[in-house]
Amino acid sequence: MTRVIHTGDTHIGYQQYHSPERRQDFLDAFERVVADALDGDVDAVVHAGDLYHDRRPELPDLLGTLAALRRLDDAGIPFLAIVGNHESTRGGQWLDLFERLGLATRLGRDPHVVGDVAFYGLDHVPRSRRDELDYQFEPHDAERAVLVAHGLFTPFAHADWETETVLAESNVDFDAVLLGDNHVPDTAELDGTWVTYCGSTERASATERDPRGYNLVQFAPGEVDIRRRTLETRPFAFVEVDLAGDEGIERVRQRVREFDLEDAVVIVELRGEGETVTPAAVESFAVEEGALVARVNDKRDIADDAELAADVSFADPDDAVRERVREMGLSSAALDVDETVRASKVADSNVRDEVRERVESLLSDDPGAFVAAESEDDIESDDGVEAGESEDAEAPEDAAEADTEPTTETTAETTTESDSEAAAEPAASRDSSLGDFA
Repeated sequence: MTRVIHTGDTHIGYQQYHSPERRQDFLDAFERVVADALDGDVDAVVHAGDLYHDRRPELPDLLGTLAALRRLDDAGIPFLAIVGNHESTRGGQWLDLFERLGLATRLGRDPHVVGDVAFYGLDHVPRSRRDELDYQFEPHDAERAVLVAHGLFTPFAHADWETETVLAESNVDFDAVLLGDNHVPDTAELDGTWVTYCGSTERASATERDPRGYNLVQFAPGEVDIRRRTLETRPFAFVEVDLAGDEGIERVRQRVREFDLEDAVVIVELRGEGETVTPAAVESFAVEEGALVARVNDKRDIADDAELAADVSFADPDDAVRERVREMGLSSAALDVDETVRASKVADSNVRDEVRERVESLLSDDPGAFVAAESEDDIESDDGVEAGESEDAEAPEDAAEADTEPTTETTAETTTESDSEAAAEPAASRDSSLGDFA
């Protein structure tokens, strides 16, 4: 019997709401997964991509990851992983560095056997390049086989990658497919193969209201048992206020006071009619009441616009920018410049020189990077996390969900999110998002 933790979408380094405390929360959540592995008698930790939130994690995030991986290594628990869309680069991956340090194994075409299970990996690949994949793997002699992949797969909502095709064209019969990219945990069975998302380990979006966690997967003779385990994460308070015609800021304050805001992220959603409410006034009040950070989403501003009637949130204005960049179909070079100018940690005074150096390097080393993407799918969407993931379609739940007890049963959500907002996909190479499949 083999037991593994299936986790992913940890997005270490994401400074959500521009809060350093929230940045630390994402690393803390990953460390809790590692702690559970050390205490839980598991044979491996399997990470299904997006270990980091972006391609250039900062030193504290790298050091924190290394410390956690060393604890696993000291306990003899292997860390098996693939590369997701948020962290993939044109060159070597951070995962490759961890592998060279003996702290991780990058899964690919060759089987990596743990117990009686052979694990294979498939990094994130944009839709426009999936025709290049032949899904041919090296054979194994283990009792079971598992594919770890990153993308939006069927039969789950918002999918753009057919699991049925992967299973049919593969030369290996997989007993399970462990997935990352969708922040909503879910499980289904396709022709005898279990397919499951573990979900994210922290709330990367205000729409991610359900508890965060991971999967505990057990491979026993004749069965694959998938159980959901929740993690203790920073509480979110979701305050919904339906304002009558003569109600305004005082009614909002009254509703905010009804919640325990101590060190919580507070999301205030305004509906109905009512007077004009200044978001800054609400956010300041929530912080005075003990909140870590607060954001206001005034649904009344878009209620009459049919095109915006869908659940669109600008609680973090970076979401709107990232969504627009994603839709523009820019080349990978343009996206690299965008990240340098807008999203990187380069000092303002050094941006011009940094951009010039990057463009000159790309012109000499990778002219193809200046070719526009064929479609939106050539672009990784970023904080989509706020992660604007498609989990934006998720139905609201009670605010108290933030404080939950661990469960031991598999859960299947009815909605999903697409965690595909980042930068352009790199060119095919062993160190690219195609991994061994280039």
